[in-house]
Amino acid sequence: MVDKGRAFQIVANIIMILLVLFCLIPFVLLIVSSITQETCLIRNGYSFFPEQIDFAAYRYLLVDSTSIVRGYILSALVTVVGTVGNLTLTTLFAYPLSRKDLPGRNYLAFFLFFTMLFNGGLVPSYIMWTQIFHIKNTLAALIFPNLFMGAFYVIMMRTYFNTNIPDAVIEAARIDGAGELRILFRIVMPMSIPIIATLALLVGLGYWNDWLNGLYYINQDSLYSIQVLLNRMLMDVQFLMSNTNAAQNLQSQDFVLPSTGIKMAVAVMGALPVLIIYPFFQRYFIKGIVIGAVKG
Repeated sequence: MVDKGRAFQIVANIIMILLVLFCLIPFVLLIVSSITQETCLIRNGYSFFPEQIDFAAYRYLLVDSTSIVRGYILSALVTVVGTVGNLTLTTLFAYPLSRKDLPGRNYLAFFLFFTMLFNGGLVPSYIMWTQIFHIKNTLAALIFPNLFMGAFYVIMMRTYFNTNIPDAVIEAARIDGAGELRILFRIVMPMSIPIIATLALLVGLGYWNDWLNGLYYINQDSLYSIQVLLNRMLMDVQFLMSNTNAAQNLQSQDFVLPSTGIKMAVAVMGALPVLIIYPFFQRYFIKGIVIGAVKG
């Protein structure tokens, strides 16, 4: 039994190592390709060991460093505010739905589920946000369109409340004189850290990677998030490469525009902040899972 258990542990460790490598190797190749000279990249393709290192792609992106910094700050602000707002609304909706004594609970759950089946579409949404709420060219345009679209998250949190929060704990708190808000914030939420951390990660990544709202509702450079800004830079490069006269002028000046490397650099600059910040919050995430797993 000991030998079988040890063999299973070795095989499991090997599988986990392979999975980690499968996740890390593409990103390592992405970073290496972003600092590879354009001519080498075109001639030899993607490689983990570039013939010549060149930071031309990053120099091109960082020409207007002020806009890049402003884009990062704006994206961070939108991500934090949007995530906190989304989790607050999700929790305040999911907790009442999880209580079996709520009048009209099934009707509310049906309306919530109904919103997952049908969508008003892009044109009605655009008209609503721009003509009724007038959020165009405002910071709210990057936050509100995604703030009220968490039906799936509400269902996830409601399911967690139903399966992991004992009714006896709620009843004991009520007997002690605690109100619903106090029960929610002092008892339920501390016991729900795993689902809160999971949803915060999903919602935060959604806000950080969102660029469609900036494309639809923003046409002022000062309000571009980092994703929208990097996407516009990439489109400018593609336009220069597709324009015959512009391409000939660049060739006459012996200037090689790193069109392929810029694509890699854009991906790195968009994902790198998340990879840098995540390790600092990882211990809180693990702590929440451990606390949520304690029974009794």
